[in-house]
Amino acid sequence: MAPLRFSANLSWLFPELPGLTARFRAAGSAGFEAAEVAFPYAEPPEALARAAREAGLRLVLINTPPGDPEKGEMGLGAVPGRQAAFREGLEQAVLYAKAVGCPRIHLMAGRVPLGVDRASVRGEMERVFLENLRHAAGVLAQENLVGLLEPINTRITDPRYFLDTPQQVAAILQKVGRPNLQLQMDIFHWQIMDGNLTGNIREFLPIVGHVQVAQVPGRGEPDSPGELNFPYLFQLLEDEGYKGFVG
Repeated sequence: MAPLRFSANLSWLFPELPGLTARFRAAGSAGFEAAEVAFPYAEPPEALARAAREAGLRLVLINTPPGDPEKGEMGLGAVPGRQAAFREGLEQAVLYAKAVGCPRIHLMAGRVPLGVDRASVRGEMERVFLENLRHAAGVLAQENLVGLLEPINTRITDPRYFLDTPQQVAAILQKVGRPNLQLQMDIFHWQIMDGNLTGNIREFLPIVGHVQVAQVPGRGEPDSPGELNFPYLFQLLEDEGYKGFVG
């Protein structure tokens, strides 16, 4: 039974430091062997690769670009009418992943349009997402990369996000049927949406490609005050044979 491997999520950790280069150094000094960055696109890919290398870190996860934040976009994969922009963002993410040796890209689904009832557009958004995911799976396979889908809680963090449960993601992955698309498990979001962490982890871990953790409700470090028992959860992941990284 292999011990868990941890990656520093530099979009959240070391916020007192002004840039990614300093955060890479801090993560390396703290003993991490890997890091992840949600949106690395403000830095040239070569500079990102150099910063990770000098800190002795592997970059193990990035996200596709969010779209236009001024318009409230947070991913484009399932957003009708934004297929071309999603594919452009995917190409940019692949360029960065290749430059830094990052094997996984979180394919962000995006939000239900403002003022629209979720149920009324769910079918159309899923159709767009399936179309984009089939395209993405082919692009990623050419570069030996894995695409990840992450459900984000709609109770607190992002009420309009399209994906909000592992059950929804698992059903979409089954419809797409591509082995290089997997589930991204963020225990913070899963606890808020459904709880039942032991059962859900055991059920869905076979299709999980990456795990993220934060305490609930404050979204702090695992040893910060909150309702999650991380020694138990980490042991569960080990016992169930999880071999990927935990961000």
